[in-house]
Amino acid sequence: MPIKTTVGGVLIEALHAHGAREIFGIPGDFALPFFDAIERMPLLPLYTLSNEPSLGFAADACARMRGAPAVVAVTYGAGALNVVNPIACAYAEKSPVVVISGAPGRAARASGLLVHHEARRPESQFNIYSEITCDQARLDDPATAAASIARVLSSARRWARPVYIELPSDVVDAPSASVTPLPAIAPDAEALEACAKEILERLARAKQPVLMVGVEVRRFGLEERVARLARTLRIPVVTSFLGRGLLTDTDAPLVGTYLGLAGDPEVSALVEDSDGLFLLGEILSDTNFGVSRGRIDMRHTIQALDTHVTLSHHTYPDIPLDALVAALEGIARPLASAKRVESHSPPRSMPHDEAPIVPLDVAAAINDLMEAHGRYPVAADIGDCLFTAMDLVHTDHVAPGYYATMGFAVPAAIGVQVATGRRPLAIVGDGAFQMTGMELGHCRRYGLDPIVVVMNNASWGMLSAFRPDARYTDIGEWDFAALANALGGRGYRVSTRAQLAHALDEAAKSRGVFQLIDVRIARDALSPTMRRFAAAMGGKRPA
Repeated sequence: MPIKTTVGGVLIEALHAHGAREIFGIPGDFALPFFDAIERMPLLPLYTLSNEPSLGFAADACARMRGAPAVVAVTYGAGALNVVNPIACAYAEKSPVVVISGAPGRAARASGLLVHHEARRPESQFNIYSEITCDQARLDDPATAAASIARVLSSARRWARPVYIELPSDVVDAPSASVTPLPAIAPDAEALEACAKEILERLARAKQPVLMVGVEVRRFGLEERVARLARTLRIPVVTSFLGRGLLTDTDAPLVGTYLGLAGDPEVSALVEDSDGLFLLGEILSDTNFGVSRGRIDMRHTIQALDTHVTLSHHTYPDIPLDALVAALEGIARPLASAKRVESHSPPRSMPHDEAPIVPLDVAAAINDLMEAHGRYPVAADIGDCLFTAMDLVHTDHVAPGYYATMGFAVPAAIGVQVATGRRPLAIVGDGAFQMTGMELGHCRRYGLDPIVVVMNNASWGMLSAFRPDARYTDIGEWDFAALANALGGRGYRVSTRAQLAHALDEAAKSRGVFQLIDVRIARDALSPTMRRFAAAMGGKRPA
């Protein structure tokens, strides 16, 4: 039977039609028929890695950068349950990752025997994924498979969140009708118009209106339009911690990133003193707002998220973000109360001397690198490397800033280069690198050459910021530069600022293989932003 007329074939075609351009996968017994289909129908290239969590992080980064679904393919149980944590991260931070899990065939389920990889019940895995995806389908009936695929992939695009498809091994090659994509749901025109008018009226009455952009702006491909809207309104724009990197290639009146007590005081005051704070696509998380010097009264904000727009004590339901932005564009006028605010200047011009390296030097050195060689998209892990990344020049940026899982940056850098073709720069702590750094060994066969900066302080540095006297934050000293050479890349071990500057310059000039810079940093050397954030989250006002 031609592959295009089977369940596996129409699924691959539907993934492509909904925006997917690659599959990250690890084959396993119940998934082998689907992997065979991928090879027979090479519409979506397959990238195999070493461990399932890395698949999830790489696909998440792809989805974030492209604003379209990215795919993870795994086997039942041991594979799918091993990717739960990255998918939970994608759900929390609104990233449309499609998880396709092979599953036991129908005859195996009906045999009465426990099936290997089964945790408790045959439906346990499906139930687990129902908690961390916005839609799910088990394709156990070829006659209804096409409709189920259309529904689930439509949900991924509509909600910008992960979805789950369970594909029994004996269904992959069964005949199937083609998948017809579902039409977008149009909002009520009168409600949309009333909502847009009320937002603009609220902003016009404000003495200090501010626009804060969040992750949905990129997920739905709205950066250029939001930048144009901000220019029309002449309203200052900030990103949140999670929205870092948004509006990079636009001329929006961007002031900086809001970090509350941990960030620039002028940016914090602008947001916290605003009487017209418009939160556009913004997740209301503690990392975004939990470090404010005084609690922001969300009742007096304008919030547009998850197809709902809330103004004070009432909500407009079923207002998609793209429709809202279009309606605002159509009637927007300059705000008389909007004021110009200067943007924050990141650190630059690191001295090339023999002084030991501190985290702020890492930021300054990378900024100098980008000034000399152009801006790289950045993948940052959790920990002090993430706060150091807040001091970089504004560039494309992916990081698990809310869910805060470790191990993200290296596979995410792989995903960024696969999605964009641009050379990424990963900034990662030594603890996170121990989790997923081995994935760099796959770069050579896929023609990928990220630059990886490992901030190596022989500890879980972020934890030591909260528990400076704890011994359990020690993780030992590893020679990552030597490991890089063994994995097919080039490694540099640096401990002075002059060595760091030289290594970054050499890495930028060397193409074709990944470059890893093992930056030795004292355990107690934390970035100023990390210290302020730790103090704020701990309930102490930073000095």
